Amino acid sequence: MRINCPLCGERDRREFYYKGAAVALARPGRDAGAQAWDEYVHLRENPAGKTHDLWQHEAGCGAWIVVVRNTVTHEVYETALAADVKRSMGA
Repeated sequence: MRINCPLCGERDRREFYYKGAAVALARPGRDAGAQAWDEYVHLRENPAGKTHDLWQHEAGCGAWIVVVRNTVTHEVYETALAADVKRSMGA
């Protein structure tokens, strides 16, 4: 699988480390209630198909990247810097 780092270009998947679903970008605020935190920590989907994941380019520039990919076919649809995705979410 090849992943396009927005800073370094296309690289082999072995340069990157999977860090989990991109839900971490929508982390509840400190004042969020118990239900919001319970859902954030415990309720995760495990879909077969299209996902939004966080990866880190650890063997390269160190950037955190959101990778939109298919877990069945390993096709990578798009990548973006996690900071840019978070900004576009209004955070």
